[in-house]
Amino acid sequence: MDTYECDVLVAGSGCSGMAAAVTAGHHGLEVVIVEKETKFGGTTARSGGWLWIPGTSLARDWGIVESPEAARTYLRHEAGNSFDAARVDAFLATGPEAVDFFIGKTALRFDMPLTFPDYHAEAPGGTQGGRSMVTQPFDGRELGPLIEDIGMPLPELTVFGMMLGSGKDIVHFMRATKSLTSAIYVARRLSKHFMDVMRHGRGMTLTNGNALAGRLAKSALDLNIPLWLSSPVRELIVEDGAVRGAIVERDGRRIRVIARRGVVLACGGFPHDVNRRKTMFPHAPTGTEHFSPGPVGNTGDGLRLAETAGGRIEDTLPNAAAWVPVSITTRKDGSKGVMPHFIDRAKPGVIAVTREGKRFANEGNSYHDFVQGMVKAAKPGEEICAFLICDHATLRKYGLGCVPPFPMPLGHHLKTGYLKRGGTLAELAREAGIDAKALEATVAAFNRNAVEGRDPDFGKGSRAYNRYQGDPLHGPNPCVAPIGSGPYYAIKMVVGDLGTYAGIKTDAHARALDADGKVIEGLYAAGNDMASIMGGNYPGAGITLGPALTFGYIAGKHLAGRT
Repeated sequence: MDTYECDVLVAGSGCSGMAAAVTAGHHGLEVVIVEKETKFGGTTARSGGWLWIPGTSLARDWGIVESPEAARTYLRHEAGNSFDAARVDAFLATGPEAVDFFIGKTALRFDMPLTFPDYHAEAPGGTQGGRSMVTQPFDGRELGPLIEDIGMPLPELTVFGMMLGSGKDIVHFMRATKSLTSAIYVARRLSKHFMDVMRHGRGMTLTNGNALAGRLAKSALDLNIPLWLSSPVRELIVEDGAVRGAIVERDGRRIRVIARRGVVLACGGFPHDVNRRKTMFPHAPTGTEHFSPGPVGNTGDGLRLAETAGGRIEDTLPNAAAWVPVSITTRKDGSKGVMPHFIDRAKPGVIAVTREGKRFANEGNSYHDFVQGMVKAAKPGEEICAFLICDHATLRKYGLGCVPPFPMPLGHHLKTGYLKRGGTLAELAREAGIDAKALEATVAAFNRNAVEGRDPDFGKGSRAYNRYQGDPLHGPNPCVAPIGSGPYYAIKMVVGDLGTYAGIKTDAHARALDADGKVIEGLYAAGNDMASIMGGNYPGAGITLGPALTFGYIAGKHLAGRT
């Protein structure tokens, strides 16, 4: 067996893994990144690219100055009995430092909107903005040949294969038929994209999570850090209770990688590990009643490797993953796609009902909260699902799930059955398998108050996050409008995730712990392999990538002896 020696071996090429590698490499350590898949970027490359980190210099540039205690109060409220004081304090103290490091020393760049509220902004310590930031777009040509190896975004979240950036991109595309300025903007974006496809075989303007993965890869490239693709870690090398490296399979042969300082597990959690889902996801008793848009290679490798070295898996959180409602679409090539529902639920004129035809939650709440409402509303033994309902005018104005707004066609989605249509509510109910009389009664009751912009039953539009995701040009409530005349439409949603919360128990330095709470020498975990510091809750946009970047940075510094 061949031997390869380095200071640090990083397993996984998402945000946390590359952050650890770049930090360690910047401090002079010899690092190698190994990636199981044929593409790099992991879940990060498919994500929205948002990071939740309080107290950054980006916030101060907006005049938002907050003490760490405010964010600590918020996280304590969100985590409840699962609050981990030591790791939360490490995150709050080091997060701003990590952001300054990556902005100042690497290719990473971020934008922070002034008014993106926490998901529970009204809770103790919650804010109306200043904690969530998004990665700036990135020119993929800066990666050179490596651009061919970056993971692609979800097709369901692209337009003609083009990634839309958060913020002005989406606004302009939504208003393209109503504003000359937006029409010109969209025409320019599409023209550039099509030119890139003709010249390079793909779009070169990377946005959101693709930009984050690309910028981190460029940072690793600048430090000459090797990235081995199609190179899974098969086992850890453990000597005298300490992790000294790993056996990596590459090009059909096994390589003994000796890591003098340690190994960082950043393999993306376990969203596609059916056995662990069966154990930890109450809504998936066989492990198959769950649909994740994450990479199919995220099968819990990091957790299993940690267990072989004595690592403890934190499995007591009230929610084992970051839940999101998803719909299953059929792509034009016949393959299935998993579409996460982020913002459509909050739009005016959209409600969600169970098969019994009844509303059950505030549709504008966060995806994590909404899914918990879905689960609670389901009858024992029944499929956990819900249906988004709207009229024709609403569908063409805002779109719904994979269905784009006017002037894009609807035919494909109607043909595949993804989008259900009925001339009346009763016809729609029969098409979708919903109780018809109950649906008619629900819509009538909703409409009586919706004409005044009110939702006394569930308070849609009553929270800052609801209003942020609604339509700011619609009043008096940006999230509430009556459901008008037919035809009517429905899309079925089931339970999915944006990443797993249950993971390897670590200390404040990202070091893996054993069953007795003792440090396992030479073993670190970050990202979705590390047990979440959010206590099973979802406080704001970017609460997976914010800690991923921060604890990757913490692990890299600790490995370099810089803590």
